[in-house]
Amino acid sequence: MRVSVIGASAPTDAALADAREVGRLLAEDGHTVVCGGLGGVMRAACRGASEAGGHTVGILPGEDRRAANEYVDTAIATGLGHARNALVVMNGDAVVAVDGAGGTLSEVGFASVYDRPIAGIGAPDAPHVEAVETPADAVAYVEANAEE
Repeated sequence: MRVSVIGASAPTDAALADAREVGRLLAEDGHTVVCGGLGGVMRAACRGASEAGGHTVGILPGEDRRAANEYVDTAIATGLGHARNALVVMNGDAVVAVDGAGGTLSEVGFASVYDRPIAGIGAPDAPHVEAVETPADAVAYVEANAEE
């Protein structure tokens, strides 16, 4: 399964640790991490997945694939700016949101439109987001609720 990990570009240390753990757990369970390919939560989730031997996909807002963080295995340049948020969500079977603000909320909105299950760890309160306490809870939620 592919899981989109979304969240803050300038997260707290706790959110970075949660995102890294989410990435690690997803990779250990054989899932691919899809994200926006840049820093913050995106980089931390990719790092966790990479360290666990998993595969990562970064769907970038700009035109240069080299802008991806160093833990992205497959970088996809879009040139779409924030509009690429729809592609981040569409390319996952489920979503884990860690922390976040406006960009994260737009992705949560797209996830709702595309009927993706959404687990949120410290994520903005929004309809369709299942608030969970830990990275393990987030992974368990998406595994139980996603359709591959």
